[in-house]
Amino acid sequence: MGMCAPRQSIDIIYQDSKGVCFRMYTEDEARKIGVVGWVKNTSKGTVTGQVQGPEEKVNSMMSWLSKVGSPSSRIDRTNFSNEKIISQLDYSNFSIRY
Repeated sequence: MGMCAPRQSIDIIYQDSKGVCFRMYTEDEARKIGVVGWVKNTSKGTVTGQVQGPEEKVNSMMSWLSKVGSPSSRIDRTNFSNEKIISQLDYSNFSIRY
């Protein structure tokens, strides 16, 4: 399929009661998997962001966010929303926003 494969975009809201280095590990995992997007802390104590890439890679990232997280995190809840097929990626890499 190559470059013509559909790309997927999904928004994430992540609640983690410990939150230790979560954004850094998320950025690292996203780069390993090969997805693009961003994450940032919110004033509510959650992490929000967006992940984009080929569907199977986005699914891998969703699985990591739901089940693994950073080594010292305890995942309370992960919400995925606004899932859609996009014609091109909005980002060139994965970054931490402040």
